[in-house]
Amino acid sequence: MSVRVLIADDHPVVRDGIRAMLGTQDDLLVVGEAVSGTDAVRLARDLRPDVTLMDLQMPEMDGATAITRIREHDPGAKVIVLTTYDTDGDISRAIDAGAIGYLLKDAGREQLFDAIRAAARGESALSPAIATRVLSWARADARDALSGREIEVLRVVAQGLSNKAIAAHLCISEATVKTHLLHIFAKLGVDDRTAAVTVAVSRGILRLGAG
Repeated sequence: MSVRVLIADDHPVVRDGIRAMLGTQDDLLVVGEAVSGTDAVRLARDLRPDVTLMDLQMPEMDGATAITRIREHDPGAKVIVLTTYDTDGDISRAIDAGAIGYLLKDAGREQLFDAIRAAARGESALSPAIATRVLSWARADARDALSGREIEVLRVVAQGLSNKAIAAHLCISEATVKTHLLHIFAKLGVDDRTAAVTVAVSRGILRLGAG
């Protein structure tokens, strides 16, 4: 039985290359190609592929959102992210959305083939570098996670407000703001506000412009 694959990428040259590579394998069959996130959601619903290869940067709807929509319709859908982006935020968003795998576009042919077959079996398909980072997050002590209030403070910090303005905005004292900031710095391993925001964004903890 062939593994039926949907390719979701807005670059025709990339789609052509992936289709050509998969065509060399008797057990891998490309059943469709999506050129946007919206298209990927529709084709995943209509074609019910065994595995979808999803780029993160897609027109109309980004890849992580498309993964969420696909899995809302079919919780058992297996999606592998195939992208050039490897920031902590990108990886965490994709995994949170339900991606079963995450590969970079410089992965070797055999690594891609093996990942597709593993995903079709319901197994995780992460590149070694990505797997190492995911494991490091999983091993992080739970006490190092930012609390909801700390994230709220950090979100306001990202707007460039002073401690006094943050206190007024959140209806807390300046002393409480300073305490929250000290805890945030310690948990993120940074020494200043700018670094805290940068690290939080890179890890997907904070999304600028959200809320």
